[in-house]
Amino acid sequence: MNKVSPLNTTEYETLWPGGQIAVPIFEPARRPAKLDGLTVAFVWDYVFRGDDIFPILQEALTKAYPTMTFVSYDRFGNIFGGDEHGVRARLPELLLASGVDVAITGVGCCGACTPAVMRASAAIERAGVPTASLVCQGFVAQAHAISPGQGCAALPVATLRGHVDSQSVEELRAAVLEHTLPMVIQCLTEEPVAQGAGADNFEPEEITASGSFEEINRIYDEKSWSDGLPVVPPTRRTVEAFLKHTPDTPNRQIGVIQPSGAAVTTWNVAVNGVMAGCRPQDMPILVAIAEVLSAPEYGVEHSGDTTGGDALIILDGPIFKELGFNCENGAMRDGIRANNTVGRFLRLFLRNVGGLRPGAGDKCTFGHPARIALVEHEAEVGKLGWPSFSEQRGFEPGSNLVTIGRFTGDTVVGSVYGSDAEGIAQYLADGLIRQSGWELIFTVGLAPGTHRPLVVISPMIAKTLSKAGFDRAGLQELLFKHARMPAWKMVTYVGAFTNLVAGGRTLNQLYAEGLASEQFAISDDPERLVPIVERPEDILLVVSGDPYRSNGIVFGSNGIHGFPTSREVRQA
Repeated sequence: MNKVSPLNTTEYETLWPGGQIAVPIFEPARRPAKLDGLTVAFVWDYVFRGDDIFPILQEALTKAYPTMTFVSYDRFGNIFGGDEHGVRARLPELLLASGVDVAITGVGCCGACTPAVMRASAAIERAGVPTASLVCQGFVAQAHAISPGQGCAALPVATLRGHVDSQSVEELRAAVLEHTLPMVIQCLTEEPVAQGAGADNFEPEEITASGSFEEINRIYDEKSWSDGLPVVPPTRRTVEAFLKHTPDTPNRQIGVIQPSGAAVTTWNVAVNGVMAGCRPQDMPILVAIAEVLSAPEYGVEHSGDTTGGDALIILDGPIFKELGFNCENGAMRDGIRANNTVGRFLRLFLRNVGGLRPGAGDKCTFGHPARIALVEHEAEVGKLGWPSFSEQRGFEPGSNLVTIGRFTGDTVVGSVYGSDAEGIAQYLADGLIRQSGWELIFTVGLAPGTHRPLVVISPMIAKTLSKAGFDRAGLQELLFKHARMPAWKMVTYVGAFTNLVAGGRTLNQLYAEGLASEQFAISDDPERLVPIVERPEDILLVVSGDPYRSNGIVFGSNGIHGFPTSREVRQA
């Protein structure tokens, strides 16, 4: 509701942009009075020196409790790999079969692995086994922030001093024994209590702030409901205007979002859409975005990781031209309200409903400044007779599609010259190679076969390729052929440079362990060239931008930490 004061200053009564917890709540497992004679399980995410830390703890605990026994982490599998969900689902049965009394879970020293550790600890606690979660100092706030979304705000944490990757063997040993060991014992034997500040919780239609435009923005900024820019005050009138553009009821629960564990509803979609400056007619697009963020295959729970891959919205279909979205000159540059505000909505929604606030649920080191929705130039694609991006995603021609993936950065491939398709593809492939580094853990190692880099080409390049007899799939084949690197370099990226694929294994060894496809093990020659993805269709391809320039841009992929996921736009 808006009111005009005697001084002609508009006053607003505004609504809450958050969501209410929608996950089942449970109490921590009952703690034993003492640890003598108990069986301890080590459960690991296979990163950040757990293979150094666990032996130090086992030695010290054996000295303190000589009758204690231990179960190695390899009994349970990697709680942070491509099979994370399966490993976590099997934990209760394996713990029971191994006679486990208490568990030590680790190691949380980044923005993606810390949530994985806490998710595993929650599964273990639900199975009735007390846990101590090992988390580096810089990620303790994140561990506490995501715990309520797992259903238990009191998941106990044992802090690792500093960051383990910066410590020598001697420094690590001293820090574990002096600082971490006492906290582990405390976590396993004392009743845990909830940590951190509780989240705001209001009824959806409750008035949460009143005042002038400036006062509303001050309040929303202080409560961290704002992204730092002025927001449009979300009044009941403006929210209801958005709701008229969707067939959904206001209280429809679209899904549950992590790390907050909050319900995603049509109502809080509309509230955040108003705040972002979107137009009421954009509401069906915003609902489709919310459906993607709620989809298990998207992996929204990884959105706060330290590598900071940001979600990019890709739009394709006739509705976007009708609604005034830009797909030509200045694609992905600010200046067009539709592209700007829909992109802004996503980040506001992740903050307010998903709980991804900097320093807590969101631990990215470097964010990406671009958050403008990318739109395929459907008219130019149609002239070429190419299947649309939507069709390549498996949808019917003419579909209005929202696709979201998380990408880790971009490289411009400028002024692509020539009429030879092979030469053009080699230039674009070179950009893909230059943009590929640690992301290759999503090709081999951590989550094989989930790497989905994105190539955006201007219509002029697409026309040149079409004249040479290549369509969208043909370009993907060419890129797959040329976007290759020496096997030794890929091994260096996924192992030595990242600490994300433990053990320094070759591609042949990774293949033998089911962590790489057969094509990565065709010989033992370290100089052999291997592709950066498993299949040509793993390279996403969008046509957009100025029709009269021959430029491209490539994006690295965050793999399962934001797996490209699509939903159709449903109009009222």
